[in-house]
Amino acid sequence: MNFPESLRYTPSHEWVREEPDGTLSVGITDHAQDSLGELVFVELPDAGRRLAAGDACAVVESVKAASDVYAPVAGEVVARNDALAETPNDVNKDPYAAWLFRIKPDAGARPDNLMDAQTYRKSLSPD
Repeated sequence: MNFPESLRYTPSHEWVREEPDGTLSVGITDHAQDSLGELVFVELPDAGRRLAAGDACAVVESVKAASDVYAPVAGEVVARNDALAETPNDVNKDPYAAWLFRIKPDAGARPDNLMDAQTYRKSLSPD
């Protein structure tokens, strides 16, 4: 499994990438897409929606199951990847390129408290 060192991770299997403009791109991890199987539907939050950290805000559905996607930090959705409506399995092809939505974090809401790649990897197979 691939867990890029440059990203942050949540216990609910979202990845977070800080963009140059200060927004955060959010997607699901390689582990999540592998567990779900081929994605057939993605429901994304609308731009302008306010989220609290931990809010269920998107849904990814596969041939196996549907799963909620949670906001990693509090903030406002500023963009969503509408291309995934037509090709949801792009997430399966490259889960770190196929971001789901971007959020402008509230003041003080930083991804620094999320897991780094090593901690996330260990959380998947605790000893």
